[in-house]
Amino acid sequence: MFQHKLSLLISMPTHFRRYAFTYCVIIAATAALVFPTLFVSIGSFQLKQLIIPLLQLIMFGMGTTIGAKDFAQVLKAPRKVMIGLVCQLTIMPLIGYGIASVFGFTPEVAAGIILVGCSPSGLASNVMAYLAKANVPLSVTITTLATLLAPLSTPLLMSKLGSAYINVDAVAMLWDIVKMVILPVVSGLLINTFFPTVVSRLGKFLPVISMAAIAIIIVVIIAAGRDTFLTVGALLLLAVFLHNVLGYALGFYAAKLCRLNEADCRTIAIEVGMQNAGLASGLAMQMGKAATVGLVAGVFGIVMNMSGSILSSWWGSKKP
Repeated sequence: MFQHKLSLLISMPTHFRRYAFTYCVIIAATAALVFPTLFVSIGSFQLKQLIIPLLQLIMFGMGTTIGAKDFAQVLKAPRKVMIGLVCQLTIMPLIGYGIASVFGFTPEVAAGIILVGCSPSGLASNVMAYLAKANVPLSVTITTLATLLAPLSTPLLMSKLGSAYINVDAVAMLWDIVKMVILPVVSGLLINTFFPTVVSRLGKFLPVISMAAIAIIIVVIIAAGRDTFLTVGALLLLAVFLHNVLGYALGFYAAKLCRLNEADCRTIAIEVGMQNAGLASGLAMQMGKAATVGLVAGVFGIVMNMSGSILSSWWGSKKP
C-alpha cells in the first residue's frame, strides 16, 4: 500500500536512475550562479514571487499521497513515531544553532542555518527512505506529523534559537506556515479522500511537477543570493554539509540507543538529516530576506539531495 502510494513520489528519481534530479539541480544552480540575471526576473516580474505558489503546489501534491491509513501508523508503532519526532524537533535545530554560533556568519545567514534546522522533514526523505530499504510507512508518518506540527514547532524553535540574529515574529510565521503548508496539504488530503479518481489522474503529473518546482525554488534562491554566496560560498557549503551529515549520524545513533532495528534507524537518520528546504525558502521570502536567509535553504537543498542520493544508494545495496 505504502509503496504504491510512494510511487507517486519516486517515479521521477527511479525513472531517471536515481541521480538525474540531483544532477539537474546542480547544473541549474551553477547556471544561476554564472547567469543570475536569467533567474532573477522576466521583464518587471520578479521570479522570487513564484516561490510561495510553487511551495503550495508541492505541499498540495504531498497531501494527495496521504490517507487515513497513514495516521494509523501512529497507533501501530507509537514509540517509533515519537522517537522520530523528538529527534526531528531537537537534533537539527540544536546543530543549526551550534553551527551558527561557531562559524561567525552575518546575522541573516546564521539565522538561515537555524531556520533550516527548525523546519520539518520534506517529501525527499520519503523517496530516500524507499531507495535506502528503510521503513517507508514510518518515514511517511513522521514527515506528515512533523509537517502538521510545523505551524507551532518552527515558530517556537526559531523564536528561541534564532531571535538573537534576526527579529522573529512567531505569530506571523505561524500564519505563513498555515498558508504555505497546512492549507495545501489538507486540500490535497480532502481531494484524495473524496475524489480518488481525480488523484489517480493527477498522479502521473504531480511527481514531475513537484520535482520541477523544487528545482525552480532552489535556482531562484541561488540567483537572488549570488552576491552573498560568492562572499561566503566555501564556508557556507562546509557549514551546510556538516549540518546535513551530522543530522544523519545523530539521528541514526539516537535511534540505535533507543534499540530500534536497522531499517528504523535508517528511516530516522534520513528524516532528521533531510529538511523541508522549500518551506525555509518560503519563510525567508515572507521575511523579505530571500537573498540571505533563503540562500542557506537553497544551498541546503542542493547538498541534501546529493548526500541523500548517495546515502540511500549505499544503504539500498545492503539489506537491513
